[in-house]
Amino acid sequence: MTTPNIVNVATINGAITTSRASAVDVPANKVAKINTILIANIDGSSAADITIEVSVDNGSNYVAIGSTISVPADATLSFLENPIYLDETDILAVTASANSDLTYFVSYEELDDE
Repeated sequence: MTTPNIVNVATINGAITTSRASAVDVPANKVAKINTILIANIDGSSAADITIEVSVDNGSNYVAIGSTISVPADATLSFLENPIYLDETDILAVTASANSDLTYFVSYEELDDE
C-alpha cells in the first residue's frame, strides 16, 4: 500500500442505519480515519445493547472494540474519544441486541494517495 496523502483528502463519507451492518468497509488502497461513532436508542422505554467490532482480515474474524454496551432509552452514546484508523479491506461493524431499537452514525474520512 502506498502512503496516503492526508493533506488532500479526496473522499469524506458517512453512514447510518438501524440494522446490523458493516458501517464502514474500507476499499483496497484506502485508509479510513474514523472520527465519530454515535449510537442512538430510539426506543422510548427500553435500554438496548450495542457491540462494535473491527475485522482486519476482510470479514473472516472480528474483534470487539466495544461489547454489549447498554444504551439507555432515548439516549445517545458517543463511542470514540479519539480517532481510530482502519487499513485497506478492514471492516467496522455494529450489532444491536434489539432489532430496530438502535441507530448508528459513523463520521469518517476515506484517505487515498490520489
